[in-house]
Amino acid sequence: MNARDPRRAAILFFPLLLASQSASAATAAGSSALALASLVAVASPLLSPHEKRVMARLFGGHSNFTFPANRKLSIKVDAVVCRASNVDITSRSCKLAFGAASANLSGREAHELYATIAEADVPSEGAAGSIFESLSHLVCTIDPRVIAQRAGGGADCTFDPGTP
Repeated sequence: MNARDPRRAAILFFPLLLASQSASAATAAGSSALALASLVAVASPLLSPHEKRVMARLFGGHSNFTFPANRKLSIKVDAVVCRASNVDITSRSCKLAFGAASANLSGREAHELYATIAEADVPSEGAAGSIFESLSHLVCTIDPRVIAQRAGGGADCTFDPGTP
C-alpha cells in the first residue's frame, strides 16, 4: 500500500474528524433553548430573584409582563452532569457548576434537565448502571420581548457537549 492510497488517507483522517466534532460547540435555539435556560436558571446563584421569576414565567408560557426593551438575560453555567440509573430506576441527579458555586438537583427537576439536554442532541454516555448527559460552557441569551412576540425567536444557547 503506497502513501497515496485513498483508503490509507481515509483511515488516518477519520479519527481526526471525530476528534474535531466532539470538541466543537453546539447550539440550541427556540423552545429547546428556552427550556434549557429556564431549568438551569432555577439553580443559578448568578441570577437575581427577579431574573429567575422572569425565566419561570417565560417557560410557563406567560409573557405578558414589562421588560426593558434594551435588556436581555444571560444564563451561564460552567458544567452540567446529569445521571440516571438504569438499575435503580428511582435514581436521577444533576450537578451544576457555576464557578466556585454548585447546585444539585434530584428527582423530577433532575429528570427534566436530563431530558432537555438530550432534546438538545447532546449524546448520552453510559457506565456501570448509569447513563449520563453532560455539557459545559453553557451560555444562553434570552430576549423576553422577542419571545413575547410568539414567533419562535428570542432564545439561543451555545455549549460544548460533554464535560471539560
